[in-house]
Amino acid sequence: MNTTLEKLAPWLFTIGLFVIWEAACRIFRIDPFVLPAPSAAFAAIAQYWRPLLRHSFVTLWTTMAGFAIAVAFGIVLGLIVGWSRTIYRGLYPVMVGFNSIPKVAIVPILVVWFGIGEVPAILTAFLISFFPIVVNVATGLATMEPELEDVLRALGARKLDIMLKVGIPRTQPYLFGSLKVAITLAFVGTVVSETIAANAGLGFLMVQAGSNFQMPLVFAGLLLLAVEGIAMYAVFAYVEVYFTGWAFRSSMSAAA
Repeated sequence: MNTTLEKLAPWLFTIGLFVIWEAACRIFRIDPFVLPAPSAAFAAIAQYWRPLLRHSFVTLWTTMAGFAIAVAFGIVLGLIVGWSRTIYRGLYPVMVGFNSIPKVAIVPILVVWFGIGEVPAILTAFLISFFPIVVNVATGLATMEPELEDVLRALGARKLDIMLKVGIPRTQPYLFGSLKVAITLAFVGTVVSETIAANAGLGFLMVQAGSNFQMPLVFAGLLLLAVEGIAMYAVFAYVEVYFTGWAFRSSMSAAA
């Protein structure tokens, strides 16, 4: 019974949210230009499903392209930073400073360099999502117990052996946990770029719809963005459990 309720809980809460939203719009007679009801947003999805589908695909593939670059770059840089405490202390402030720069301020520079289109969206998704990956991979390596490392060295293991056989497997929970955060940030970066300098994508579509006072279509784009983000988050949550099931089992055993 509890297991069934846990599985249905996300759907029940989502449906309840839409019901409250719809009821509030009708009871308080909220102007659709200010806040359209969910029924109006779903009607816009049904009416404009072709352009919504096309722009959703553009947003999805540009996000995944930027995210893939972020994963590759983040893992490599995370391993380099976590390899040495000196490198960690030297590069970490630089990465924090770079991550503190609002990515919306970088988009105009990318437009000057690469023009209006999908490339700035891909690069923005990459720039906004690689930092959590780097930090988590580096943290997984840097926080290895010194006693464990001393024992392995006493047994004749080299630093490279320790990283390959102990360090990298140990970082997997950190890595896959960061992927769930990074994929949602990648969508943010893509949409930010699309709203500023793009000719396709959900961000571009929502800007065009807003300028034409088609607020139900704007909210339809927001709903599709939420669906894409939830779907990709669920994919990486499943991948996390699949590859790091040992970490979940050990934490459950400790809790018990």
